[in-house]
Amino acid sequence: MTKDLLLAIDNGTQSLKAMIFDLAGNMVAIEKIPFEPYFSKNPGWAEQDPDLYWRTLCTACQRLWRRENMEREKIAGMALTTQRGTVINVDRSGKPLRPAILWLDQRKAFGLPPIGGAWGLLFKIARLSETVAYFQREAEANWIRTHQPEIWENTHKYLLLSGYLTYRLTGKFTDSVGCQVGYIPFDYKRQTWAKASDWKWQGMAVAAEKLPALTAPGDILGHVTLEAAEQTGIPKDLPVIAAAADKACEIIGSGTLEPSIGCISYGTTATINVTHTQYVEPIPLMPPYPSAVPGRFSLEIQIFRGYWMVSWFKNEFGHEEQEKAEDLGVDAEALFDRLIDDTRPGAMGLMLQPYWSPGIIQPGPEAKGAIIGFGDIHRRAHVYRAILEGLAYALRQGKEQIEKRTKIPIKALRVSGGGSQSRHAMQVTADIFNLPTARPHLYETSGLGAAINAAVGLRLAPDFQSAVNAMTRTGDVFEPDPQTHRLYDQLYTRVYKKMYNRLKPLYKDIRTITGYPT
Repeated sequence: MTKDLLLAIDNGTQSLKAMIFDLAGNMVAIEKIPFEPYFSKNPGWAEQDPDLYWRTLCTACQRLWRRENMEREKIAGMALTTQRGTVINVDRSGKPLRPAILWLDQRKAFGLPPIGGAWGLLFKIARLSETVAYFQREAEANWIRTHQPEIWENTHKYLLLSGYLTYRLTGKFTDSVGCQVGYIPFDYKRQTWAKASDWKWQGMAVAAEKLPALTAPGDILGHVTLEAAEQTGIPKDLPVIAAAADKACEIIGSGTLEPSIGCISYGTTATINVTHTQYVEPIPLMPPYPSAVPGRFSLEIQIFRGYWMVSWFKNEFGHEEQEKAEDLGVDAEALFDRLIDDTRPGAMGLMLQPYWSPGIIQPGPEAKGAIIGFGDIHRRAHVYRAILEGLAYALRQGKEQIEKRTKIPIKALRVSGGGSQSRHAMQVTADIFNLPTARPHLYETSGLGAAINAAVGLRLAPDFQSAVNAMTRTGDVFEPDPQTHRLYDQLYTRVYKKMYNRLKPLYKDIRTITGYPT
C-alpha cells in the first residue's frame, strides 16, 4: 500500500489539533481538542500542566484512528508545530519538575547582576545596558534559578514545548532549529546554540548541557517509540520530521517563500512576516526568527495582544451577540461581522492604537492602548471596526519597517489565523495596505506548514519550493477599493502615525503616577 498521507500535530495556546493531509495539501481529517490556556497562581503568571499537552495529543490521535475509513497504515510520517516560547524543566527521565511557563507569563527576574566584562563595557558604551537587562529579567530560566533553585538544580533538560513533545514521541532530547524562539542562548544568525563567548550564556541561567540537540527543519528528529505508539495509536517507528514554530509553519502553509509576499497572522499575537535568505533585523537589536525552511529567516513585526483584542471586545461588550450565537448555534464572531455591516470605513473618526501590551523596543516600554475621536454618534460597532482598523494600521507600519530594512517592496498579502475568517477584517486589511489580500485555501496553515516539512523530509517532495507549490494555493482574494484606500491612507498618515509620539509623554506620566505598566 502506498504511504502518501502525513500526520501533523499543532499544539496551540488554547487547543491541540491532530490533522491528516495528503500530498496535494488537502485536509483528510482533523481532531481539535480545546483546553484552558493556562492557570495562574499569582497575578501575571501563566502556567500549564505539561502532561495536559501530552494527554491531549494522545486523545486527539486516538480519535483520528477511530474515524471511519481512516487508513492508518497509509501514514508516511509526522511533524509537530507548537506555540512559541513555552518552557518546561524535566529530570533525567523526562518527567516535568514544575508546571510549564507559557509565553503569556509576565513574571520578571529582578535584582540580577548586570552583564560584566567586555560585553558589559560594550553595552554601556552602546547604551544598550537597559535593553540587555530587560532580556535578563524576561528570561524564565533566570526566574526559576532565582526563586526555585532546587528545581533548577534538578533540571536535566530545559525544553521548549516542541522539545518536550518530541521527547514524549521519540524518547530523544532533541528539537527543531525552527522552533527556537524564546529567551534562550540561541544564535539567530547562525541558527544554532550561541558560541561559548556569547554574552547570552552570562545573561541567562542555562548551561549548554541542559539544552537539547538541534535538528534542521525537514530532517528526522527520531521515530515513534513503542510506549508513545501504545498511548497515541501512532504507528511504532513512524518517522518524526522536524518542522518549526507555529508562526513559521503558518508562513509556508500560506504559500509564502518570497520576501515580496507578506504573511499576516491574525492570531492571539498579530504579526506580519516575510521570509528572507539573508539575516536582516526587522527592528535594530531584534533578530529574525528561524524559518520553517533551513537557512532562511523570518522577519517579524508583532502586536503582542493582537487579535486577542477581538476576544477582549467580545468578553467585555459582546454579551448580546454571544447569547444570540448560542441560540442560533453559530460562532459569535459571525455575528460581530454582521454588527459592523452598517458602519462605514474609518469608524466615523474613531482611531485606535492597539498597544494593549507594551514592548521594550517597539513601540516602547511606556506604551498603552489608545482610542481617540469619540462622539455621541459612536456605538459598539464603531469600536469593533476601530479595533480591526487599528490592528491593520499597526501591521502596515510593520510592513513599512520591514520594507525599509530589506529594500524589497511587499506586493501581496496572505492572511492566516482566526481573523482571516472575518470578511470585514480581510477587506479592511486590503484597503489599508492597498494590496491584494488572500486567504490560503484552508484555514489550518500551521498544520499544513508542518505537513510540508514532513513531505520534504520523507522525500515525498524534492524540495521546499516544490512542496509549497504542490500543497498550497490561494482561496478568496480581497482587492483594495481605491476610494476607501484614499480615506484610510489619510487617516493613517495624518492621524495614526502621529498618535504614539504625541501620546508618549502622557504614557510616561501615567506610568510615573500610577506605576502601570511596570
